This record gives sequence, structure tokens and C-alpha cells, in this order.
Amino acid sequence: MTPNTEILSIREVAVILRCSKAHVCKAINGQVAGVTPLPAIPMGRRKLVRRQSLEAWLAHNDSPARDGILERSHKGSP
Repeated sequence: MTPNTEILSIREVAVILRCSKAHVCKAINGQVAGVTPLPAIPMGRRKLVRRQSLEAWLAHNDSPARDGILERSHKGSP
């Protein structure tokens, strides 16, 4: 399998993102504020993520516009 067609489990995605499997599931289900839902392939109860989709999702959610929003939200903090 080439890197572009590699299929990742929820656990593998969690390791890459340095978060919990539960947080990855929330991202897939669109339950994480401030980010678009993470595209996944449903296989019964199991979900799989294409590496290419994960990389595109990361790039989309790491845009300069998002950084500006984060800076403004922390501006009022001491």
C-alpha cells in the first residue's frame, strides 16, 4: 500500500494527533468545536481514516484564518 492510500485505525489516528481515541471519534462525529468533521470510512461499528484524508483535514483546519480567530479569542485573557 502506498502512503497516499494507507488506511488508518482510530488508534493510529489518535497516535498521530497525540490525543485519545475518544477525541478522534468526536472529531469524526463533528463534535469538536472549531474544526470540520474528520472524514472516515464506516465499516459497521468500526471507522477507518485514509491517511490522505487525515492530511487534508489537518491542512484545512490549520489555516491562518483559524490562527487569527484563536488570537482574538485569547486577546481579553490576562
